[in-house]
Amino acid sequence: MKLGLQLGYWGAQPPGNAGELVAAADEHGFDAVFAAESWGSDAFTPLAWWGSSTSRVRLGTSVAQLSARTPTSCAMHALTLDHLSGGRAILGLGVSGPQVVEGWYGQPFARPLARTREYVDIIRQVLAREAPVVADGPHYPLPYTAEGATGLGKPLRPITHPLRADLPIWLGAEGPKNVALAAEIADGWLAVYFSLRMADQYNSWLDEGFATPGARRSRADFEVAAGAQVIVTDDPAAAYAGIKPILALYLGGMGAPELNFHATLFRRMGYDAVVDEVGERFRAGRRDEAAAAIPDELVDDIAIIGTAEDVRTRIGQWEKAGVTMLVVGCGSTAEIEALASLVAG
Repeated sequence: MKLGLQLGYWGAQPPGNAGELVAAADEHGFDAVFAAESWGSDAFTPLAWWGSSTSRVRLGTSVAQLSARTPTSCAMHALTLDHLSGGRAILGLGVSGPQVVEGWYGQPFARPLARTREYVDIIRQVLAREAPVVADGPHYPLPYTAEGATGLGKPLRPITHPLRADLPIWLGAEGPKNVALAAEIADGWLAVYFSLRMADQYNSWLDEGFATPGARRSRADFEVAAGAQVIVTDDPAAAYAGIKPILALYLGGMGAPELNFHATLFRRMGYDAVVDEVGERFRAGRRDEAAAAIPDELVDDIAIIGTAEDVRTRIGQWEKAGVTMLVVGCGSTAEIEALASLVAG
């Protein structure tokens, strides 16, 4: 099992010890570190800054939001980071949700699957650098010829030669069609919340993508990176309590009531009543009550918490279910060292 360190996106200020965490991850055998973005800090700049002092660990966006950049701009970011890091970049992409896409980026959210397919195709053209980049659209037409165009647009290829044409592209996905699309056109899947309860369904969705004619990968060379809190403790109740406020935010506040992909995922796990109650309390401003409405069982479904032996057993179960990397959040270098030793042991 590989380990990835999730640095996430920034709150009101940059995190104080991220550089130390990245150095520890590089030293203790973590495979990758990841940075995210929402509507504040971006995902690429922290990786370039913190990655400059590392030599081995891969640098991934988890995730870069499609609507934040045109596909050619995103490809420029990725190929630049790949050169600066000596070929260690992973381009993790995600569609986000309509509140962010339309409210922050001012872009239409409709047809996310089709947009993702077009977006990835254009990025791969840039990275291949075999010919000037062209795209028929309808979402990202190149050259642009619609209303307001000058008619002077010219197909171009990148001035900078990409370091790798096969720079890995991973998709953040939660629904069946998105997960299948990841297996069809990408090199890996970033699973925001993985659960053994859902493993058979996840694998059936992936298999659907692998079976598509022209699929890029097979299960043998496809990476499944599952986000998870992995906590070794003799007091699991305290660990559950610490995770519940974050879950309440994602279930109740990261999306519109009528379209929240995280909430939909937990409904698929069988937590309809919990999702309804958490959402109602969170939107009413009763955030502590929203967190309290989340049962320990739900947390246990998507986290690995317990004694060292319990954690080893659970990690083995996740690996058997198809997970190739655990993407974990760690607050200290001691946690990173302990987790690396546990997995290695």
